Order: sequence, then C-alpha cells, then structure tokens
Amino acid sequence: MLLLEQMIVLFLLMGVGFYCYKKDIITDESSKKLSAIVVNIANPAMVLTGCMGDSKIKGMELLQIALIIVLIYGALLLLALIVPKLLRIDKKSEGAYRAMTVFSNIGFMGFPVISALYGREALLYASLFTIPYNTLIYTYGVSAMSAGNKKETKGPFAWDRVFNAGVIACIITIIVYLLQLPVPEFVESTVTNLSNLTAPLSMMVIGASLATINMKKLFTDVKLLLFSAIKLLIIPVIGMLIIRQFVSNEMICGVCMVMLATPVGSMTAMLAQQYDGDYEMASKGVALTTVLSVVTMPIVSMLVG
Repeated sequence: MLLLEQMIVLFLLMGVGFYCYKKDIITDESSKKLSAIVVNIANPAMVLTGCMGDSKIKGMELLQIALIIVLIYGALLLLALIVPKLLRIDKKSEGAYRAMTVFSNIGFMGFPVISALYGREALLYASLFTIPYNTLIYTYGVSAMSAGNKKETKGPFAWDRVFNAGVIACIITIIVYLLQLPVPEFVESTVTNLSNLTAPLSMMVIGASLATINMKKLFTDVKLLLFSAIKLLIIPVIGMLIIRQFVSNEMICGVCMVMLATPVGSMTAMLAQQYDGDYEMASKGVALTTVLSVVTMPIVSMLVG
C-alpha cells in the first residue's frame, strides 16, 4: 500500500509537469535545465544522504548487494540479445530495444521511491547500482544505439562521462560510510535539503516530456506494449523470485525490486538521438513504460512481497 501511495504521489507530480508544459510554464529549454539540476545536484545529494545518520549496514551485506548487482546486469545484457529477437523487432529499432531492456530509470524514479519506502540508509545499497549503470550506458549503450549506422563512434568510452556527478557521489558515499568519517551537521542539512528536490523536479521533467507524446499512438504499438509487459512485470517478478531464494534481508530485496521494476531510463532516448539510433522508438519506450509503471510497480510489489 505504501508503494501504491508513493507511485500516486509521483504520478501527481508528473501531472504538474504535464500541466506546466502545456501552459508554457515549463519549456523545452527550461526542462533541460531542470533535468541538469536533478542529474548534477539533487540526485547526487540524495545519494550522499545514504552515508548520513545513525543507521549502519554490515560490510558483508554491501558485498552481497554488489554481487547481486553484477548478476542482475549480466542477466539483463543476456536478455537484451533475446527480447528483440523474441518480439521480431526491425533491425532499425533493435538497438533501441536492447538499450531499453538494460537501462532503467533508477535515478529519477528508483531513488525517490527507495528513499520514501526504506529511508535514506537504503540509498547506500541503491547507489551501488549507478556505478555499473553509468559504465555500461556509455559503452554498451552507445554500441547498441550506433549499431547498423554510419555514425562515427570512435572513443565512446569517456571517463569524464562515466565519472559524472552521480558516480562521484556514490564513491564518496561508500568511502564516508566504510571509513565512518564524521559529517558536520550544516553539511548534512544542506545535502538533505538539496536531495529533497529530486522527486518533485524529476517527476515534473518526466511529466513535461510526456506532454510532447501522442498518447493515442503510444498505446496502439503492440510490440512496444509486449515489451513493456516484459520489462515492467515479467523481468522484475522472475528476478525477485530468484533473488528471494538466496537473500533474506528485506531492505536489499526491496531495493532490488524497485531497481528492476522502474521504467526505461530517459538516457536511452538521449543516446539514440546522439548516435543515430531509433530516437522515436526510444522516446516512446520511455514514455509508455513511465506511464504504465505507476500501475505495474505496485503489482510487482504485491506479487513478490
């Protein structure tokens, strides 16, 4: 019930963004600037809150979640080869579907939901997801999107992109936590206030992006609907049933469930645009799975506990 309530809150925030875009309160330009604030300031601040407070997590549990993350991304990379073939996706859109299978919206939606459900200490677990995520999205993601076109793709692995503000915040969080470094109260207060911007701003940006999509066409794409069912229901449910066989820690299970059940990440559309992938399909995938996730995430939670 708590997850359903949280998803309703996020959906209402998306509605505010949708309304603001329609009324020209949010424009394409201001939406990009809001997104930059979330990506470079608010979301990294939310990650940093994971090492603050009195709650402590045992080292073995950190190692356990790290191993689970490696296995999750290994499985997703394998599924990225299977799902497009299973759905008989056109060659033009295959790269987009491969990227959409692997990369979810773990930052904009995953972190706010985890923070609301399990508290900021759970963000320490969640932050570990972003390190392989950012590494893969600038390597595998670029490769998937640029496959089959003549776009120059030399040097896709850019260290300045991989070690962005989010990943640096993750590394700082883990170091501060493991070394038990003291955090001044004024720093903690500043970081906490900045982190509180993440959910409202990110959901408003997503809502504004939905205002540019033809919803009627969005819900008539059969293959995309089938993909959404696989992405939002089948993968997280089966994944969690397997994880629960080996993991008893409810917080770790909860973090994994949210990370697996989140919709397609907006970065897939950005990569498609930059590397001549199927930008239209990637944008539709982000929009459709975002809308459907408001319903599917509570369903996944009920099915896997």
